[in-house]
Amino acid sequence: MADVNFYVIGFQNINKNQIQAVGGKGANLGELSRLSGMMVPDGFCITTRAYQEILGKNETLHTLLDQLAGLKAENRKEISDAAAQIREVIESIPVPESIENEIVSRIEKLGATGSYAVRSSATAEDLPTASFAGQQDTYLNISGKTAILEHISKCWASLFTDRAVVYRLQNGFDHRKVFLSVIIQKMILPDEAGIMFTADPVNGNRKVVSIDASFGLGEALVSGIVNADNFKIRAGQLFETNISIKKCGIFALPEGGTEERELPEEEQSAPSLSDAQVLELANLGQKIEAHFGQPQDIEWCLAKNAFYILQSRPATTLFPVPQANDPENRVYVSVGHQQMMTDAMKPLGLSFFMLTTRAPMRHAGGRLFVDITNMLATSAGRSGVINNLGKSDPLIKEALLSLIARGDFLAPLSDESEVPAAHFAKQIVPQDVPANLVTDLITENRASVDKLKRDIQSKSGADLFDFLLEDLIELKQQLFGQKNIEAITIGMNAVSWVNEKMMDWLGEKNVADTLSQSVPNNITSEMGMELLDVADVARQYPEVLTFFQQAKIENLTEELARLEGGNETLAAIEVYLEKYGMRCAGEIDITKSRWSEQPDILIPLILNNIKNTEPGASKRKFEQGRQQALGKEQELLSRLELLPGGEQKAAETKRMIGLVRDFAGYREYPKYGLVNRYFVYKKAILKEAEKLRSAALIRDIEDIYYLNFEELREVVVKRAIDLELINRRKEDFKTYEKLSPPRVITSDGEIITGTYRRENLPPGAIAGLAVSSGTIEGRARVILQMQDAQIEDGDILVTAFTDPSWTPLFVSVKGLVTEVGGLMTHGAVIAREYGLPAIVGVENATKLIKDGQRIRVNGTDGYVEILVAKRGSDAVP
Repeated sequence: MADVNFYVIGFQNINKNQIQAVGGKGANLGELSRLSGMMVPDGFCITTRAYQEILGKNETLHTLLDQLAGLKAENRKEISDAAAQIREVIESIPVPESIENEIVSRIEKLGATGSYAVRSSATAEDLPTASFAGQQDTYLNISGKTAILEHISKCWASLFTDRAVVYRLQNGFDHRKVFLSVIIQKMILPDEAGIMFTADPVNGNRKVVSIDASFGLGEALVSGIVNADNFKIRAGQLFETNISIKKCGIFALPEGGTEERELPEEEQSAPSLSDAQVLELANLGQKIEAHFGQPQDIEWCLAKNAFYILQSRPATTLFPVPQANDPENRVYVSVGHQQMMTDAMKPLGLSFFMLTTRAPMRHAGGRLFVDITNMLATSAGRSGVINNLGKSDPLIKEALLSLIARGDFLAPLSDESEVPAAHFAKQIVPQDVPANLVTDLITENRASVDKLKRDIQSKSGADLFDFLLEDLIELKQQLFGQKNIEAITIGMNAVSWVNEKMMDWLGEKNVADTLSQSVPNNITSEMGMELLDVADVARQYPEVLTFFQQAKIENLTEELARLEGGNETLAAIEVYLEKYGMRCAGEIDITKSRWSEQPDILIPLILNNIKNTEPGASKRKFEQGRQQALGKEQELLSRLELLPGGEQKAAETKRMIGLVRDFAGYREYPKYGLVNRYFVYKKAILKEAEKLRSAALIRDIEDIYYLNFEELREVVVKRAIDLELINRRKEDFKTYEKLSPPRVITSDGEIITGTYRRENLPPGAIAGLAVSSGTIEGRARVILQMQDAQIEDGDILVTAFTDPSWTPLFVSVKGLVTEVGGLMTHGAVIAREYGLPAIVGVENATKLIKDGQRIRVNGTDGYVEILVAKRGSDAVP
């Protein structure tokens, strides 16, 4: 554009590609101003060039920026002090005459006697991936050249409000690389104003427009001093209206500025918009969304019965919608909530898991989802999939039931013959179960992995990727083979049978929890116990313990080797890693660093074991659990024999308990086999990545993680790579990491939530799913990353989710609370085997429970009670 090289540029000459000149808000206003049928108050932008010239040579300012760069987001006082000084310096810098002349000239053309809105527009604002909404200041109804120039300086200074500085630090933006444009826009004195979302901001539904409205200026809504009327529109129809009591509003003053004013009583409960006005505004919103190509957050006002659009920015908080191959209504269920890994995954991790599964898989926001629409098409299908998913996460079940009950999204049930009811029927435990089924499966898996390790050594280039695809078929056959499914199902159904029958016959709840303690062949619980043995080696050597307690360990192997007892400790760790080194937090993502790659992750866990257990604890704990299970078995059988038909009931129960003991532990093995193979794959792929780096095709080895399987194969074969694609995906991943994935989402983007239907809970209790019986009181340790755990004897672990990598912590805690999980997910299985009272699926547990609070976990009835608010870092005794 002709005037982009100057200090001032009019809206009509601005487009979306000029963010560096006019900021995100200014670029969007330029787009809106040229959009047919859209009324946008006229104005101009003072470009970032003016900001840079005014600030560029001020030595005091740059000294303060140096101070600010060394701070972290949690250094709030230091940030506040430095930011206040920076604002003071900026506001004291006089506007150069050349810049002032251009600004004044534009104001005179628009009307020197009018009033204006003076708005900030940063280059890191209103972006598709980061809104920065409200981080800088806006000044309304400013009149006169002197006042406008003064408020321009205030806008420049507002780039360094405390909230803006902290937000940039949290989101990784360099203070020196974010510049500010200032918008000067004719002031509209509205009768009504508000905010419109072209997708429902509460549940994410992309087919619902949500409008908040009130009397006066929109600042009343933004500042939160008034409750808004809310209108919801779908398919051109107003389907929901909520009228609030609006006691006051913010209004423009004739002499400039604004005031808060009480509304006449008859207006307070009156609708701020008519139905016709609501539909007209919604139509404008949909046009704006179509222009920008994504849901929008729009500021609007109504003056003299005409709608003006003041701003539009991307709605960045919505969770992305999984992409379907057709326009039909689809229902997607989170894989992460079933796999105990709700973190974002990188593209290579997503593609490997999609190649591993047989389910109709989609991905969005760095997470995996299963399309269950076809499974919901028949009554038998619905019953089966809902009940099965309910075992892994009860809130998924409740969400699906609520969606079905609405009757407005899913198609009517189709022909029952499409999905045979028998497919979903509850499996009966067979009478003749092969005695060696579990041990045979484990032996076969080990042999298969050993063969993989041998065969993959000779593969490289295109041959490697062809080989991987063939081995993934082998992996799927193992995971979904009849014998494997049978072994898992026998254990699950035996547990269900025992729990149901003992409740019916003896009135005792969840007895299988005790019977499941210290079962054989549970590879994950063995992993926790065997780390206790590593701790027993390390605890003998004071130099090793001192070394482990230092803040940072640079090279574990080299540094240990120089210490007394270091070689012995290192040997124990290496034996442990040989068996478990492929594990890590989030292990279904092949790109995650494994323990073998970062063995120092184990050090805090080893120290926790040394601190909280005595030597020989692994054997004692296992034997204690085994004796409790055997004792419970004898007690049950004795009580059953006294009942009518007791001899037969006792005999059948003994058989079922035997199946629980023989098969319940195997459920953890298939995932161990999967991650074992994944680590073999990963090491082979990293060799190819090293070749790419040596050829200067990539800068970092981990660049390959931002390509999917086929893309990486093509890069390896063709020796050409799209680095822009990788950089774009890195930015996308940073955004995805901040999102919270939904359990259930539809093709409309609507997030369906479930709630527990629970009565008679103690006052203030937090409901969850009971997965391991017993009641325990103790100090809550809210831990989000396993390596940060500082556990004391008697602590209760509270976290978002646990996967097998968390098992070593279980030997040091007395109870478990997680936000994600079900009856048969990892945390539940291991908690039962270790005899820990546990509750999973506790929504927002890590926010509702504070670290250090004393809590009571009722793992029998499924709730948590907060007993005492924490005082300082510990709970009040």
